Amino acid sequence: MRYAVISDIHGNLEALEAVLAHIQKRGIQEIVCLGDVIGYGPNPIECLVLVMENVEVCLKGNHDEAFVEGVYFFNTIAKSAIRWSLEEITKSDHPRRESIIEFLRSLPLTYTRDKNLFVHASPLDPTGEYIHPQMAAQDPERVIKIFSSFETNLFVGHTHFPCVITESLQTFDLKQLGYKYQSAKEKSIINVGSVGQPRDKDPRASYLEVIDDIYFFHRVPYEIEKTQEKIRINPSLDNSLAERLLLGK
Repeated sequence: MRYAVISDIHGNLEALEAVLAHIQKRGIQEIVCLGDVIGYGPNPIECLVLVMENVEVCLKGNHDEAFVEGVYFFNTIAKSAIRWSLEEITKSDHPRRESIIEFLRSLPLTYTRDKNLFVHASPLDPTGEYIHPQMAAQDPERVIKIFSSFETNLFVGHTHFPCVITESLQTFDLKQLGYKYQSAKEKSIINVGSVGQPRDKDPRASYLEVIDDIYFFHRVPYEIEKTQEKIRINPSLDNSLAERLLLGK
């Protein structure tokens, strides 16, 4: 059993292309995406097409959900970026426009494989709840409730912060893990990080490789400056979205 898990691409074409190339180089044949293909970044259509062509299962993130449900519960910068992304898609003359729209509309909320549960945010709120690294210490009762909602391991994105939280309420970041985690007898919540907008102060794109019960966190460099320039020349995308890419925050 070997596959890759990606999440939170957010319209960052350069990051997605670099991750897909890395996945291919490692000989990984199957990819699961935890959602948020669009939002923030300058290439929503191109990223959607690549996901449609390369990913076996793609789930619905909160930015993807906005295509159907409307742009709610976002800050001003995120709202502007999402509205622009949705307009780009709906008014595009791309030959696959209709299939792209149908793809976004039909994304599932969860996926189960080998007793593992995959979801964008949380089993208790698939597109909304943030399982932050600090959550085990700050709200242990909620984390215990989340653990009760899945059988073996839970794979999530949404926070853009890769980490592992164990059922014994311990949290490990990538440096503590040495970029590798082996599933123990206890359940685990595994955040795969973000392809297109990492927030753990490492600007490199993040994804997870699964080989049986061993999980490898990969960080992949990409042409950040190219993505930044695309954002800066787009009046609908705030310049802060470009600056944060280089800072990884």
